[in-house]
Amino acid sequence: MLNKQKGDMYKFVTHTWNVVKGKCDHDCHYCYMKRWGELKPTRFDEKELKTDLGEGNFIFVGSSNDMFSAKISSEWIIKILNHCKKYPKNTYLFQSKNPERFAEFYREFPDDSIFGTTIETNRENDLSNAPPRSFRLAGMLHKFLFSERRMVTLEPIMEFDLDVLVDWIKKINPEFVNIGADSGGHKLNEPSWDKIKKLVEELEKFTKVNLKSNLKRLKDD
Repeated sequence: MLNKQKGDMYKFVTHTWNVVKGKCDHDCHYCYMKRWGELKPTRFDEKELKTDLGEGNFIFVGSSNDMFSAKISSEWIIKILNHCKKYPKNTYLFQSKNPERFAEFYREFPDDSIFGTTIETNRENDLSNAPPRSFRLAGMLHKFLFSERRMVTLEPIMEFDLDVLVDWIKKINPEFVNIGADSGGHKLNEPSWDKIKKLVEELEKFTKVNLKSNLKRLKDD
């Protein structure tokens, strides 16, 4: 089913579409999907391949489960990408915490694709089974992506080292950066609003920055 953007989704996305469903292998402590309780095991919903993706839409493919995690079948991914290519008049967002896997399918993506990753901070912690953030940086620097549209999301943003994080983002050279806060009350180690403002100032020297409304909580603290 093609779902209209709602709630805390990116404002630039018009729709989400999920074929890989169930519990994500990365099991991030702060994952918004956990608000609905224990999820079923990861599965491929074949009937989703009958979905009419229309045209003129900006579709986040795999918004509820990281379809590029290491344990997801290559066959599943190829089926999803082939379906997207049947609807070439859309823009597709593919976002993963395992972006090095994008290169595995570089011939399969639809023409108007944006490739993104999540880098909540440059620091490491034990809040996720996802690849380390330094690995995500390396994945976004693959030569396949040099000529592709790229984005980075810093959400939920956590305490960071300003110079290091700015350097990472500059290396990725994204078309835009999204910054958002934790919306689930997970008591993360969050930066001050003043520090976030300094980060935005540095990022805006070389890219566009989208601030999510959930940052208001940090601004008001």
